[in-house]
Order: sequence, then C-alpha cells, then structure tokens
Amino acid sequence: MKSITQFSIYMGIALATVLSACSKSEEVTFIPPDIPTSNPITSDTIPAFAKGTLLANHTYTILQDVTVKAGDTLFAQPGVVVKVMNNAQVIVEGVLKLEGTKSAPVSFDSDTHQPGSWGGFHCNSAQAVTILWTHVDNTGGPDPTGSARPSLTIKAPIVVDIEDSWFSNGQDDLMAISGGAKITILRNTITSSGKADGEGINLKGAVTGDVAYNVIYSQAGSGVKLETSKSAPLPQTEVNVYNNTLLSNGWRRGAAEPGRGVSVGLNAIGHIYNNIIVNCYQGIEIFTDADATKTTYDNNLFYATSDTYTDNTVTPAVSIVLKDNFYPSDGVGKRQPNDLVSTGVGNMDPKFKQFTGVFAAPNGAPLAADLSLQQGSPALGHGNSKYNVDMGAYTSDGKGNQHTNN
Repeated sequence: MKSITQFSIYMGIALATVLSACSKSEEVTFIPPDIPTSNPITSDTIPAFAKGTLLANHTYTILQDVTVKAGDTLFAQPGVVVKVMNNAQVIVEGVLKLEGTKSAPVSFDSDTHQPGSWGGFHCNSAQAVTILWTHVDNTGGPDPTGSARPSLTIKAPIVVDIEDSWFSNGQDDLMAISGGAKITILRNTITSSGKADGEGINLKGAVTGDVAYNVIYSQAGSGVKLETSKSAPLPQTEVNVYNNTLLSNGWRRGAAEPGRGVSVGLNAIGHIYNNIIVNCYQGIEIFTDADATKTTYDNNLFYATSDTYTDNTVTPAVSIVLKDNFYPSDGVGKRQPNDLVSTGVGNMDPKFKQFTGVFAAPNGAPLAADLSLQQGSPALGHGNSKYNVDMGAYTSDGKGNQHTNN
C-alpha cells in the first residue's frame, strides 16, 4: 500500500510538472491547426470562382475579381504568395482561411507594390474569416466610382479571427467590420493606411469582442473607432480595447475631423485599458452620444515627443498643444486615477527601444521602430492586471505582439 501511495504521489508531481510546462509554453507559442489539403489549387492563376487550398510556398496570380461562393472555402497554407493585378478584389461569400506561420507567412500584395493598387477583401456576406500570420499590403484600390475601398470589410454576424498579421498602405478604413460580428483581433501590426481618411479598425453595428496587443501606426483617422448603427441602436457594439500601442494617428485627416487613438461614440460601449498612445492628434475620446455609463477606461499612457505640432491640413495652419488633446474637451472622457499622462517632453516617456518620434507620416511610409519597452519604462507594471500587468502591445510576459521588426 505504501509503495502504491508513493507511486501515486510521484505520478501526481510529474503530471503537475508537465501541465505547468504546457501552460508556460502556451503563453508564447502559437501553433495553427493542421488542416489537410482539400481540392488543391494547382494552377498558378486563381480562377474567378475559387475554392480549395492554395498550396504551401506556392506563388499565385489574381488577374480579375475572385469570388468565394457561399458554402465554399478558400484556404491558404503557410508560405503562399498571391500577386494581385488589375485592381482586382477578393469577394468572400463563403469561408476565408489564411493561415500562415511565423516562419512562413502568407502574403497578398499587388504586382506594383504601390499603395491603393488592389481592391482588398470584401467579406460582407462571408460565413467565417480567419487571417493568421498574413501580410496584406497596398489595398484600397478605387471602386468603379473612383472611391477608395476599405482593405477588409465584413457585414455579417460571423466569427472573425485576425491574429499576428501585417496590414499596410490601404487608402480608406483598414478594417471595417459591422453586422454583429464576433471579433478577435490580436497582435497585428497596422501601418500607414488611409490616404486622407479612414480608421485603422472601424467597428460598428453590434460588433463584440477583443482588440488587443496591436500596433496601429499612422492612420489617416483614428486607430480604433467604436460605434453602433444609427438605424439600429440595439444590440450595442461592445469591445475590449486593451494593450495596444497607438502611434501618430489622425494627422492626415487633420482638424476637419481629428483622428484619435481610440474613439467611442453613437451608443457604443468600450472597455479601454493598458494602451500606450503617442503622438496621436487626440488621445481617447468618449463622445457625448456614446454609452458613457457602461464605458470603462483607465491605466492608459499618453505621451508626445513634442509639446506642440502644426496641423497643415487647414488654412491657416493651427498649432496643436498635444497634452490638451489627450482627453479632448468636446468629449466626456476624463483622466482616470491610474492613467499615466505626460505633462511635457520626457515626462512619462514610454521608453520604446527605437522610435523616431514622427507625427504626420505620408500614406505608404513604413514604420521603422522597435516598440518593445526598455527597462525602467513607466508602462511596465502599471497595467490593469485583469488584462496585463504591463501597458502597450509588447509585454514582459511574452503574451503580446510577436512581431520583432515593425
């Protein structure tokens, strides 16, 4: 009996050790599911009506609009490269699954590699959208009326999972999601979208879920925008917006409608914590028509690398005092007890490892930065622990953004 008891104890300790090791590895390892090849697409040109599997490490070309019909799936394996020509777009009525890996991401770009040179993904009636470890670049090509198209649109009550991906150089909204979608938008890098207008992540119409650990840089408008439909105020949009790093947003749209790091309006509810907001035209705006009673926010860091910056989008130009715009006076948002709010250059500097301090970068300008935090950053250890003990997209526990070079 004694030997059996001892054996049970040893086995229990061993099992606990294994489970503990698994738990630790899960914090930093992202392993996509192993999905078998189905209906492989072997032609180098993706057909106008597409379904099946884009094969790993294969390069494909799109020559015309591509439609994924309802009931069909377009699945991309790791390492797929898609070159889009002729301002084509991908229209998804079925399921879109782009599943790259850290070592072999998927890539969609135009043949010219110029901002606004292809139409992006239009998933308004899609059945599910999954985008993992994927580059989506230079979207926003004009529609038949000449208007720029959003890079990714969804208008359906579906599951949307967008993680660990890169989006750059769109011409309007980078992501425009509505229709009651259930979203998970984690650890992405979104840069330099919106030629003169457009938000980084624009969520409306009863969208719910999480936006976290993203880097959002140089959007023409706001980094993250939450609203509920004017025509259907219920159910409400309600989103957790936490541990994002939001840089240099709002300047290309300028004074006509200043862009914010995060904005909440039109009966929407936001839970906004642990974000680092630097050099944005405005910081966090809770509009008077937001559901301010249910909206919660705190533990956000606000900083600017200059006390003032000149907005040249209007005539005459206006000088903006950045600290006055961290919580704009025309909104109902107020500084919270655990916010870190800079009073001037050097005070509450988040201490990124590398950031040039840019304000108004042109559409298409790359982000050259290392936004992980130096030791001694005030953002370390000052987060709301419900989300993370640290602030910003790069956290000391390794759960945050996995992109080493932005």
